[in-house]
Amino acid sequence: MRPTQVLLVSTYELGHQPFGLAEPAAMLRQRGALVKTLDLAVECLDDEVFRGADLIAFYVPMHTATRLAARMIPKVRGLNPSAHIAAYGLYAPMNEGYLRHLGVQTVLGGEFEEGLTALAQRLERGVEAMPGEQSEPRISLARQDFVIPDRGGLPGLDRYAYLQLPNGDRRTAGYVEASRGCKHRCRHCPVVPVYNGRFRVIPRQIVLEDIRQQAAAGARHISFGDPDFFNGPTHALRIAMALHEELPDLTYDVTIKVEHLLAHAKLLPVLKKTGCLFVTTAVESVDDKILAILEKDHTREDFFRVVRLFDKVGLSLAPTFVAFTPWITLAGYLELLNVIPDLN
Repeated sequence: MRPTQVLLVSTYELGHQPFGLAEPAAMLRQRGALVKTLDLAVECLDDEVFRGADLIAFYVPMHTATRLAARMIPKVRGLNPSAHIAAYGLYAPMNEGYLRHLGVQTVLGGEFEEGLTALAQRLERGVEAMPGEQSEPRISLARQDFVIPDRGGLPGLDRYAYLQLPNGDRRTAGYVEASRGCKHRCRHCPVVPVYNGRFRVIPRQIVLEDIRQQAAAGARHISFGDPDFFNGPTHALRIAMALHEELPDLTYDVTIKVEHLLAHAKLLPVLKKTGCLFVTTAVESVDDKILAILEKDHTREDFFRVVRLFDKVGLSLAPTFVAFTPWITLAGYLELLNVIPDLN
């Protein structure tokens, strides 16, 4: 049997070198597939790359990536009518009907790597499912054996986002994930429909080896892409401390829920000590009514407490806001704009 020729395509991943290409590429190659990757955020479109593939899989981890992929899929179908087209990532199962209408044959969410490898092996055997059907699970939360991401073939880190420090230092940035999913069920979050309050950790040695290979490629800063770095605080801190011990000049940033920043306030100095430069936190609103509707499990005052904690520790806080919701008022919007400078 001829090995399946797989093309993994990313359209947008917040300026990072896509983990969503590197991890499945490693697994597919281990299982014998011939894998090429294409990151359309930084690489030029090459029609010939699409024409040679048996399986073309679009990575759709967020809304923007899905919209961009949706524009590409009909064109790709025209370039290669015989290819099997798949979509994988958080937004694939949520948009299944729309994606299938565009020509997608397989939809994979959650822990998608095993599904992709099973699909590639099925195509290698010449087995196609009936239209609208697939043998691979649409959403898998099964515990899988992660491997070290294979970043060979991806554009260099210097093509991606970098960190600009106030002193003028510009740091090439890498990206890893130490966990997936989330314990919580915030009502506006795209993680919830797929993981529904569950999360999966990626083994510490896999994460550290991925950081090592990116550091060797020039990374001086690492962004942890976990939906919440403190879903598993023990796992997270072991990685942070091991990273700092081995690569003390490497800095990093993480995303942590307001609720977890308060519950684990004693760990904030540890983050600071191990090289964390800033923490992103999804505040979303300073209106307690809206926060309750979104089921954020924090209040306006909780956010203010976190700001004071970060000032005390000397760690930078990067809050995010959903400024416009069905419940926002003009007064509420002006209040948000006033709170931001008031908190410096």
